[in-house]
Amino acid sequence: MNQWSCSVCHEILNDEEKPGICPVCNADDRMIINTKQLPQTVEQVRDMARKKLKGICAAYPFCDGNSDKICQREAYGKPIGLGGVGQGRSFKANVQSLAEVEFNMSVLGEHFEPDTSCSFLGMDLDFPVLASSTAGAQKYNDAIDETLFCTSVLRGAKEAGTIGLRGDTWFYTPDDNPCLKAMEACNGYGIPIFKPRSQDVLKSLIEKAQTIGCKAVGVDLDGCGSTIMAKHGHPVFKKSSKDIEELVKFAELPFIAKGIMIPREARICVDAGVAVIAVSNHGGRVLDSTPGVATMLPLIRKELGDSITITADGGVRTGYDVLKMLALGADAVLLGRDIIRASVGAGTLGVKLHLEHIRKTLKKAMFMTGAKNIKMADSSILFNNN
Repeated sequence: MNQWSCSVCHEILNDEEKPGICPVCNADDRMIINTKQLPQTVEQVRDMARKKLKGICAAYPFCDGNSDKICQREAYGKPIGLGGVGQGRSFKANVQSLAEVEFNMSVLGEHFEPDTSCSFLGMDLDFPVLASSTAGAQKYNDAIDETLFCTSVLRGAKEAGTIGLRGDTWFYTPDDNPCLKAMEACNGYGIPIFKPRSQDVLKSLIEKAQTIGCKAVGVDLDGCGSTIMAKHGHPVFKKSSKDIEELVKFAELPFIAKGIMIPREARICVDAGVAVIAVSNHGGRVLDSTPGVATMLPLIRKELGDSITITADGGVRTGYDVLKMLALGADAVLLGRDIIRASVGAGTLGVKLHLEHIRKTLKKAMFMTGAKNIKMADSSILFNNN
């Protein structure tokens, strides 16, 4: 008799042959793993994802969007997949702008154990790293059911001691929304980020999120550049300050404005009442040749001061990158592509393993820069030769 584990809900199943479905969460056989083959490391999760994402993503140890990577070199004339738009300059700029940030290495002082705990929108988290609002993994070789993808991300984040955001895409509808289905399965423990659909559609989605008990809601403002949404009958729009203010007033939850890359637009959103500014260029997937997020983040923090919560995503691959973003002005950091790979590779377990690895390297980076807690992760730990 073999023993199998559902990688979404961790249910253990005893059967000679792989079960076709988990009787607890209804995950299909793509998410059921022989317990002898359960991954123990991030590398093992990557190996599992690489097989499932063949032709889409090679799960490279270093994901930088360069033209030699499969997501870019085979993208011409094909769906964007996990790559960047155009020649991938924005994707690469995110990685390069972070690579250019350097630490001051501090080795003197009292010994300490870094405290990574933080508060985000009133929630106590073990560390300030959140799963970003990705969507559409089901369309990558049919490697994973979309609702199970969303559920795995939310559960994996919670088991790692943090929280996950969930996104929106062209095959999500107000009546059949995998993000909200997963939120409901997780008792509302998550944050839905919707594409900038019409105001009426957004209000209906926000109402559903509130009914489920979600912790916050938001709009992916940079999603206005998504051409595939309109092609499938879900038009998206640029939003005015009045539009944002209307949504903020309608929502009974903290509101996140995601996709901000200009300081003055960040100020407009804050004046409209948003609770969180999410600095992001959509992973380099909507406009080629933007600056990297790490370049714009300190400018936006300077414009807004310390009174508003700011998140950042784009090119973040390690705990060292997380610490750089925190030092540049972010209160929390979002992971996107790596979380997709982790969930496709090993569901909830994969997401948990990846986030735990990020927290471990974040603690090491904090220790070696003298940052005893998250509040001490500021510009003083960065090298400046001016």
